[in-house]
Amino acid sequence: MDKLKLKLKKESESSSKTFKKNKVGSRAVVGSILGTIIASTPLLFSLHEGVPAEKVWNTFLFTYDSLLWEDAQYAMWVLTGKFIPLILLLIWFFTNRNWWYHALLVPIVMYIFQIIGTINGDTTHVDEFQLIYMLPIMAIVVPSIYLIRAKMFNRLNEVDKTTQELEDEFMMKPKGLWGKVKQYF
Repeated sequence: MDKLKLKLKKESESSSKTFKKNKVGSRAVVGSILGTIIASTPLLFSLHEGVPAEKVWNTFLFTYDSLLWEDAQYAMWVLTGKFIPLILLLIWFFTNRNWWYHALLVPIVMYIFQIIGTINGDTTHVDEFQLIYMLPIMAIVVPSIYLIRAKMFNRLNEVDKTTQELEDEFMMKPKGLWGKVKQYF
């Protein structure tokens, strides 16, 4: 009986070590991918230079008509100028562990609206009137952040905890990218 328990204990320990190694390995891979994306943003931003300075851009995949932009290269320059910050904000949002990370939703939504306006070439006033569309999001995000902050400082006054301990208490720790996405739905 004791041999069986020892064998099960050894198998359990070896499987937990393997799991920890796999977890560390997957974190290293994800970190390497994110680091590569962040480091390559200057290259990504200069991709618009490969687009011809013509009104209609024909490729083997699609045809892009720049409509009011009148220059496909200029339209792609504007698009990359909005897409790169959106990528960086999304990386920041999904890797941030602070209690205030929901505030990043406001600029993320702002950039999404700007990208949609940029792609929609019929728009004559890009970056205008987006505040009207963002008000519902801000009406949810800003008060919720304030309430979390107020709750945190209430506890700080009542209990002898440091600010770091309270931030750790309010920190949400979903497992992986999908867990973070699922907490919103």
